[in-house]
Order: sequence, then structure tokens, then C-alpha cells
Amino acid sequence: MIRIAKITAVLGLCVAAAACQNPKEVVANKEDMMIASGFKFVAANTPQRQAAFRTLPPHKFSREIKNGQVFYVYPDPTVCVCIYVGDAKAYGNYRNNVFQKNLADEQQMTADTNAMNSWDWGPWGGYPYPGWYY
Repeated sequence: MIRIAKITAVLGLCVAAAACQNPKEVVANKEDMMIASGFKFVAANTPQRQAAFRTLPPHKFSREIKNGQVFYVYPDPTVCVCIYVGDAKAYGNYRNNVFQKNLADEQQMTADTNAMNSWDWGPWGGYPYPGWYY
């Protein structure tokens, strides 16, 4: 029972922290990771590019083939009105980086949860037994 309360408290804090990020920050962080993975930034700065840009689903990877070579395209209408273009290697690097980040985030959450296991509830009235004193 105590462990469930602690885990719930930590998860609640994580959700609250995630809710504080605005959508532009989330997209910008994703784009920084794409650049680090080898994607190239291409601005939609001509009428032809803008017309082609509008045909792509926003904030989603699309697999495109040009001259027999596979490319991955990620359009961003929110932050830069541009596309990010990468080959299969860049896309693989990006997916690996996302996996590593998620793993690191989960390890941090586990460490935070384990730190709560040794916390002293004594000054707080012995929560949850004999009870929380309001």
C-alpha cells in the first residue's frame, strides 16, 4: 500500500512536469534531436515548396522515394515552416536516440521512486499509518 502511494506520487509529479511544456518546446526538442541524427533542414521558402509542404501530414514522418533512394521527411508548420529530410541512416539514428532518451527518462524516474522509499515519514505524522493529520 505504501509503495503504491509513493509510485503514484512520483508519477503524478512527472505528469505535472510534462504538462508544463508547451507544444512548441516539444516540437523544437524533437527537431534538435533530428538535426543531431543527421537530418537536413529545408525551408519552404518558394511557392512550389509551400504547395508541396501542404500535402504532407504535419509533425509526422513520411517515407518518400526519389531516384530509387529512400528518404524520410518531417514537415513542421508550427516552429519553422520547413521540412527535415534524412536518409535511412539518419532515421535509424533518430529512432535510436529517441529510444535512448526514453530509457534514460525511465531510469531517472526509477531512481526518483527508489529515493522516495527511504524517505522518513515520521515528521509527517507517520503517513499513512496511523493516519495523515490534517
